[in-house]
Amino acid sequence: MYIRKSRKEDIKRMMEIYAYARDFMNKTGNPNQWGPTNWPPQSLIEQDVEVGKSYVCVNEEEKVIGTFFFDQGYDIEPTYRVIEEGNWKDDRPFGVVHRLAGDGSQKGIGTFCLNYAYEQCGHLKVDTHVDNVVMQGLLKNLGFEQRGIIHVIEDNYPRYAYEK
Repeated sequence: MYIRKSRKEDIKRMMEIYAYARDFMNKTGNPNQWGPTNWPPQSLIEQDVEVGKSYVCVNEEEKVIGTFFFDQGYDIEPTYRVIEEGNWKDDRPFGVVHRLAGDGSQKGIGTFCLNYAYEQCGHLKVDTHVDNVVMQGLLKNLGFEQRGIIHVIEDNYPRYAYEK
């Protein structure tokens, strides 16, 4: 597997992966994170690709099998400015991963993508829905610490905030 920036011609495949992920989340007890709003919308994915912050995970057969948003810098995620029931370790620059999804065709897609992002910046923050026990387990296995709770603008469900 390898990671590269997403291209416009990847968008259709990325949307297929997000559809698979919504179904997977629904089946694993997390129907509310992306399901009710059909998240993420294609317009957002197109914007992510346009600004160069969208990435895909590609297998040995050159097929896109995973996708995620990655950005890094200082104060890059407005929803992380307020954290409840905890705190961030510090205010130094960090990377953030959002909209991580795989197509289920190969074990370890999420780990590969998160490790890639961490290697780019050495300080990563991620959040996930309180019902997303699959992602919570992955983050804990990769050495992320749960730091508190944040809220996103897309819905009223709290998100667990993690940092590594």
